[in-house]
Amino acid sequence: MAKPKSKAKRQLGYDEAQRAARYITTQAGFRPGARPRVGIILGSGLGAVARSLEGAKQIPYRRIPHFPRSTVVGHAGELHLGRWSGVPVAILAGRMHLYEGYTAAEVVFPTRVLALLGVETLIVTCAAGGIAPQAAPGSFLILADHINMQGQNPLAGAHDARWGARFIDMSQAYDPALRRAARNTAAALRLKCSEGVYASLLGPSFETPAEIRALRRCGADAVGMSTVPEVIAARQAGVRVLGIATITNRAAGLSRQPLSHEEVLEMGKTTSENLIRFLDTLLPKL
Repeated sequence: MAKPKSKAKRQLGYDEAQRAARYITTQAGFRPGARPRVGIILGSGLGAVARSLEGAKQIPYRRIPHFPRSTVVGHAGELHLGRWSGVPVAILAGRMHLYEGYTAAEVVFPTRVLALLGVETLIVTCAAGGIAPQAAPGSFLILADHINMQGQNPLAGAHDARWGARFIDMSQAYDPALRRAARNTAAALRLKCSEGVYASLLGPSFETPAEIRALRRCGADAVGMSTVPEVIAARQAGVRVLGIATITNRAAGLSRQPLSHEEVLEMGKTTSENLIRFLDTLLPKL
């Protein structure tokens, strides 16, 4: 006798995102003008940044319909809604990664929900290994461009026009005006900051020295395991994007220290204070 077929896993599409957005709206009880205009995705070890919100309401991911849950240490798995320097903000404290076994649609689901909530500007932060000489541990890298080496794209597969166009222009994925404002803010605060190209690999293993040499020849200034899927989905939805990488370590082969996730988390905590100062000054300009 043939075994019964297992039930196929339902894809996270537009209808599921709408249900998640409606739940969040109900729980938050948004007053007029209080819907989030800016969304922030926090990278590894940067959870303390969420505490800067005024009048914040926290919603665990597990309570939001269809929301995936992060399985990585350093990603709390909470949505924070409130105001930062007077600006309505939604913070995703914890992201999903392809290396956790999630599909590209699951990874970008929270980003798409933010877009449905009304977010117009998305600030994506991440931890990264520095490749360029100026990308030193403890500094920030404003993303000017990226190289997608994860082997996946969240727009691949069946197309739903409600998300936006299928073929989107990525020549200016990171908004030039936002990058200029970020550079000026970093300079005013005298923060160690440069601008460059971020390469995103699948992970979860760190790169080999040979891979880092190859990435350097490709023009990468820093390397990580996230961010790119969310940026692609945000641009499809017409959301402006600013990317900021916290350089937590020198990439493989560029220092004598072995790489570890614990080091990434520790440096993330150390640089959180500077990121808070940076956003305090930047957000009112947006």
